[in-house]
Amino acid sequence: MNWIEAIAALLGILSVWYARKENILVFPFGIANVVIYIYICFAARLYANAGINAVYLISNIFGWYMWSRTGDDNGKLQISRNSSMQNLFSWGAVVMIYIAVFFLLRRVNDDDNAYLQSWLPWIDAFNTSFFLVATLLMAIKKLENWQFWIIGNIISIPIYASQGLYFTSIQYSVFLALAILGWKEWKAKTDHL
Repeated sequence: MNWIEAIAALLGILSVWYARKENILVFPFGIANVVIYIYICFAARLYANAGINAVYLISNIFGWYMWSRTGDDNGKLQISRNSSMQNLFSWGAVVMIYIAVFFLLRRVNDDDNAYLQSWLPWIDAFNTSFFLVATLLMAIKKLENWQFWIIGNIISIPIYASQGLYFTSIQYSVFLALAILGWKEWKAKTDHL
C-alpha cells in the first residue's frame, strides 16, 4: 500500500497547494486524493476518516461547482469571513458532528472489541468533525475554513503515524504548513472587509 499512499499524499498536497492559491485545480486533485483515501482509511480501520473522505468527494464536486459559477452580478465567489453567528454555528457543528460520529462508530463496530477499547473511535471522530466543517467552509470560500484544517491536521499527524501510515502523516504535516500559509494569504485578501 505504500506506493498508493504516496500517490494519494502527493495528490493531496497539490490539492491544498491550489486551495491556498485560490485556484480551481484544488478540486480535480482533491477528488483523486479522496477516492484513494477512502480505500486507505478502510484498510487502516479509520472508518470515520473513510466516511469523511466520501463527504470530501461530494464537497469537492460541490466546491468545484461553487468556485466555477458566476453570480447574478457575473462575479465569481469571493473569499469572505464568517459572521459571529456563522462562527458559533461552525463550532457548534464540530461538537454535534463529533458526538454523532463517535456514537455511530461505536454502534457500527460493536462487535470489534479491540477497536472499541482503543482510542481510535475517540480521535477518529474528533478530527473528522473538524475536517467536515472545514471542507464545507472551503466550498463556500470562508476564511475560517483554514482554522478547522489547522486543528484537524494537528490531530491527524500522530493518528496516521500510529497506524503505520507514514506518508499520510508526512502529508498532514505539509497540509499543516500549507494551511497556515493559506490562512495568512486568504486573511490578507479579506483584511479590507
